[in-house]
Amino acid sequence: MSAFSHERQGQKKNIPMPSHLEHIKSESRLLRGTIAEGLADPVTGAIAESDTKLLKFHGSYMQDDRDIRDERRRQKLEPAYAFMLRARLPGGVMTPAQWLAFDALASNYASSGLRITTRQTFQWHGILKKNLKASIAAINAAAASTIAACGDVNRNVICNTNPIESEAHEAAYAWAARLSEHLKPKTRAYHEFWLDGEKLVGEEAANEQEPLYGPTYLPRKFKIGIAIPPLNDIDVYAQDLALIAIIENGELVGFNAGIGGGMGATHGDPATYPRLADIIGFVRPENLIALAETVIGVQRDWGDRDERKHARLKYTVDTYGLDVMKAEIEKRLGFALEPARAFHFDHNGDRYGWVQGHAGRWHLTLQVESGRLLDTEAHTWLSGMRELAHIHTGDIRLTCNQNLIIANVAAEDRDAIDALVARHGMDGYRKNSGIRQHSIACVALPTCGLAMAESERYLPQLLSRLEVSLDRHGLLDAPILLRMSGCPNGCSRPYLAEIALVGRAPGRYDLRLGADFQGQRLNQAYRENVDEAVILEVLDGLFGRYASERTAGEYFGDFLLRVGVLSEPRKIPLKVNA
Repeated sequence: MSAFSHERQGQKKNIPMPSHLEHIKSESRLLRGTIAEGLADPVTGAIAESDTKLLKFHGSYMQDDRDIRDERRRQKLEPAYAFMLRARLPGGVMTPAQWLAFDALASNYASSGLRITTRQTFQWHGILKKNLKASIAAINAAAASTIAACGDVNRNVICNTNPIESEAHEAAYAWAARLSEHLKPKTRAYHEFWLDGEKLVGEEAANEQEPLYGPTYLPRKFKIGIAIPPLNDIDVYAQDLALIAIIENGELVGFNAGIGGGMGATHGDPATYPRLADIIGFVRPENLIALAETVIGVQRDWGDRDERKHARLKYTVDTYGLDVMKAEIEKRLGFALEPARAFHFDHNGDRYGWVQGHAGRWHLTLQVESGRLLDTEAHTWLSGMRELAHIHTGDIRLTCNQNLIIANVAAEDRDAIDALVARHGMDGYRKNSGIRQHSIACVALPTCGLAMAESERYLPQLLSRLEVSLDRHGLLDAPILLRMSGCPNGCSRPYLAEIALVGRAPGRYDLRLGADFQGQRLNQAYRENVDEAVILEVLDGLFGRYASERTAGEYFGDFLLRVGVLSEPRKIPLKVNA
């Protein structure tokens, strides 16, 4: 019997058939498919198309170098296939020893150094098929993992970047780690393929189960994030399950819980859209895992498995309505959520430089443009961090804004770390403009198969040109949140930026404006499908107005709404359940 119900099999009139990917998952034997056979095939650098869908659950995407795709086609060669690998690293926290292991992986197998993602983890590009198993095994040997870093499951659980600023912060991070471990898939396929684990056979194989996800897992990816007010550095409202830590009298008493956030959209399809999570109540720590399991269970059962563009939790919420979703969650929990507690956010960016935490320890946040860690003439990130990891006695943390923190530093070690950072050119945060300090870009070309335009490679050029305009208007130090995405899927969370460029085609973008600086308001489309000349002209005019008309302390996005450049945002109407 298929994993799908009779209705899901289309045995009722007008009931759509499940998408092709749902059948791939159902028939995969819990994420096995023919991955093992594809890895062993020396004739091609690729694996079967159906297996690429399953490989995501193991933490990897098959890609090719799009810069040379046409040339290889003319030479009658297959694309230059390679694999991107992503770690599951809850809260972005690692030891110096783990850093060195991840660095070695980048040097031995990857093509472009280390990349910090917008979900507080690393990804490596350019790994050849023959090296994929050794790469995953190296990550596991470093006491980390890649399982569930991608795929239709709960992905890397993110958390406020400074979880030991207080004991309550430390407790919040501990819950992020617990959620990550508890919600990972239980299939033994991962250990069989990558860690030479014993294969299940016979009755044991027949009885293997996924107790939470089931044989077809979730309709789409699922994201959980924990923010600790007043900092919203993880953009908590962009999460499927948004958890806002409530700290009272220095103690973590629980979490405000929100559902239905998500950034992805499709150009020209109004049925797809970015959405902010809605707060549905307060949950005490001892009930947090039950809540997470329940929300995932509702999405598993109610999410759209026919149309993947409509399969995220945000569309499930809008299809059934928030009240119906909340009632179902509480019914399955067996208790009602408490009313949400009061909180406020100050901003959603990173705080650069030194910050003192509890127990007399210090934390240094460094800016890493677009999260790219490479050795260049301007800065030697890989060498510098390698040197630091050999002497650092604390830990290292990644941020959702693609930066990193040298954490848990003794006061007497600060001068030595500052000297090392300066020597390797890693102190850009001291001199970068306000807009450069608050910029994010996704990877896009040449590796991302979804990219329609440049992002990471174009951002430095664009920033330099915007800085000329900002300097002319006396705004070079003004904090302005800029995000760039090569496509509308929104990995860089562009819809929460005061200025966003969303790729349409090579050299052309949608210009979006007007989010706030706290991550609590979506921006709006201002110009569609425009080139750099139009973008620079439009922004120069707006910068001029901002310089002369802003009020004290007013952020750029708020200014655009106040003076009427943008209309007041309207709430996205609920979709009617057909």
